Amino acid sequence: MELPFELRTAIEKQTEGMSLSKMKKIAEDLSIRYRKQSGKGKRLLVEEEEAAVYSSVRMPATFGAVFSALNYVLECMNLEAHTLLDVGAGTGAAAWAADTLLELDSITCMEREPAMQKIGKSIMQQGSSVLQRAEWISGDLVSDNILQADLVVASYILNELLGEDFLRSIDKLWHAAQELLLIVEPGTPQGYKRLRMAREYLLSKGADIAAPCPHSMECPMPPAVFSLKSNDWCHFTCRIARSRLHRLLKDGEAPYEDEKFSYMAFTKGEAKKVPARVLRHPYTGKGYISLEVCKTEGIIETAMIRKKDKEMYKEAKKVRCGDSIALSEREEHGKRE
Repeated sequence: MELPFELRTAIEKQTEGMSLSKMKKIAEDLSIRYRKQSGKGKRLLVEEEEAAVYSSVRMPATFGAVFSALNYVLECMNLEAHTLLDVGAGTGAAAWAADTLLELDSITCMEREPAMQKIGKSIMQQGSSVLQRAEWISGDLVSDNILQADLVVASYILNELLGEDFLRSIDKLWHAAQELLLIVEPGTPQGYKRLRMAREYLLSKGADIAAPCPHSMECPMPPAVFSLKSNDWCHFTCRIARSRLHRLLKDGEAPYEDEKFSYMAFTKGEAKKVPARVLRHPYTGKGYISLEVCKTEGIIETAMIRKKDKEMYKEAKKVRCGDSIALSEREEHGKRE
């Protein structure tokens, strides 16, 4: 996936005049801060230079994750969202992703840190007319009321919520979303754990799941994931092309970055359910392809697609982790215990 040209150039413009050594030092400090202090109620970024470097390091991956998640959602429902609220907007990556996929009329970005707001506004001046007109408001999800919008996006913020603030914040997000609430979190056991908690709570409030789940029943993923020692949790991956600056800041040689993310999209209407969602990278054996899928029946199965089933095999060769697929009754299945 390539970032929109306007976004990539606008991000690089924010750090013009800063030395590479200074940017790398800021990037390292931010990484340590977010890794060790996130979820403790502390302000993690307050300086404008920090926000500029943050946009270089994190905006591409956040854009890719939200873009991918929203793209999956659009496969499941006819989302006619004209207004967007980006909660905990950072420097606006989620708004850019939504604007790329939807015909929005207005965008509101809610962000508590003035430094993030300033850099986000600057970057958006290089975007579409809707992005240029975006309203940036100061606010905190825990302590402030939030506006209503057709589409509400909350990306990478649940891990910052403590104790009882978590469910109260989920409640606020749900009441604010007129059509769809999209939550995106890191593709880690902890990120998935929080999404699963949000899933259970919002289903009890009458929400329907648009994606990734092909059903709105009890999650069939084993609860052992809550120990955070299991390798079994629901997450997906998007690949984003790296700019030269991004490679230098992260000491990366590869021309791309793989971002693991988990997401959940909740609707107040009824979403079309895909037949099955691929949960893991397909395994190709001798004469067959093995797919681990979550199905509309609320079960996880391993589907064995044989080469002799030409059309189905051809289709299976194209799918990736996160994609939907329609399986024929001929395939061999093994239900997960």
